[in-house]
Amino acid sequence: MQIASQAPCRVDLAGGTLDIWPLYLYHANAVTVNFAVDRYTRCVLETRSDRRILLSSKVLGIAESFESLEALEAANKYKLPLPAQVVRFFAPRTGFELRTDSEAPPGAGISGSSALIIAIASALDRLTGAGYKLEKLREISQNIEARIIRVPTGSQDYYPAMYGGVSAIELGVAGIVRQKIPVDVRDFNERIVLAYTGVPRNSGINNWEVMKAHIDGDRRVHRNFDEIAAIAQAMRGALERSDWSEVGRLLREEWSHRRKNAPGISTPLIDRLVAVTRKAGATGAKACGAGGGGCVFFLAERGSRQRVSEAIEREGATLLPARVAPRGVKVTVK
Repeated sequence: MQIASQAPCRVDLAGGTLDIWPLYLYHANAVTVNFAVDRYTRCVLETRSDRRILLSSKVLGIAESFESLEALEAANKYKLPLPAQVVRFFAPRTGFELRTDSEAPPGAGISGSSALIIAIASALDRLTGAGYKLEKLREISQNIEARIIRVPTGSQDYYPAMYGGVSAIELGVAGIVRQKIPVDVRDFNERIVLAYTGVPRNSGINNWEVMKAHIDGDRRVHRNFDEIAAIAQAMRGALERSDWSEVGRLLREEWSHRRKNAPGISTPLIDRLVAVTRKAGATGAKACGAGGGGCVFFLAERGSRQRVSEAIEREGATLLPARVAPRGVKVTVK
């Protein structure tokens, strides 16, 4: 049997970090707004006639093998902890080879690891017949990722991988609910520019520092997140109205408040990219994820995407062709 699975990455527009429990409980009407981007993570799982388990990552150029599930479970350390931990959870009783790949550069800030966990978990769910609902797979995937990076993880990264499209992730006492935001995708695609700075970042560390400051009662951080929560609500409304001028303004405002939360969230290159693209026709920009490197998202005025792209390349960053991914995880079985 061969099972192939793919899931899209995401770009966060507003309300990031609020999705980490329990931060969203301290801010009224907390919401995170993001969209699935057609940079995909993929895995291919092929069963074997013996009990061996082979894991490999094309993007990392790493492979490892185990004589059996018991040998994998007994290992103290993994070369590829992400697939290994997902395998530990699902505990398939047959041998197999699992190959993974990703169109997200390492440390890009567009949720490549979260999307890959959703892809692998979906494939192993199909292999084992576990039959988990998609929301339960999100919970499992989030807990596995927290185990790997050893700090709390947010919930927003999994929803674009699960559903695609443009989303509002509502966060509250009753739990987490994903709402689709109706957007003219063709119009939006004409405005999307995504660039990679060439410098990976560690979102777990950045978010953990901000979270600790919040929990420790840093009033400045708390006020900033009040502002970020309000911006995210306004961003949701602007997208629903297709008010692209307001979306750009809110991107600028969100990035301004986010930079106040933690040192190192921006870099000299990111600052230059934001400045030069504004002159070329970008109405707003922000680093993806926790910042400190990785990818930067730019919202271009319609008709100015080429000028914005050229300005980015002159600064030495790499363009990543990107559009809204219309659907989430897809599993096929042969």
